[in-house]
Amino acid sequence: MERLSKKYGDAAQFLLVYIREAHPTEDWPMRVSSSIESINDPTSLLERQNVAESCVADLKIDIPTVIDNMDDSIAKDYKAHPDRLYVVGKDGNIKYRSGPGPMGFKPNLMEEALIAELNKIGAAVPGD
Repeated sequence: MERLSKKYGDAAQFLLVYIREAHPTEDWPMRVSSSIESINDPTSLLERQNVAESCVADLKIDIPTVIDNMDDSIAKDYKAHPDRLYVVGKDGNIKYRSGPGPMGFKPNLMEEALIAELNKIGAAVPGD
């Protein structure tokens, strides 16, 4: 994702949406990184924000990040749990949806869909 956001960031907006924790300590604990051993499932918006900020900092993510509401409306609307990659067109319609990550992540297919959408709207595509 970061490679694509750097390459196409002038032509498309990239956004990471932190949804419900996929591996909370209470349910399916998993070591997140070398410095984050486990994550408790947030029970408030502030807790979810704190976890998201911690993950973004620890994983050195430089894509703008927002958080889903506690009712998980974004995750439900986009069927995004546990995680997905999307290309959303300028018209608001989904142009590409990956399989569940990380096994379903196919950045090359996402890039193809992004290029097709940029071409469709007449945006400058890097490398063309």
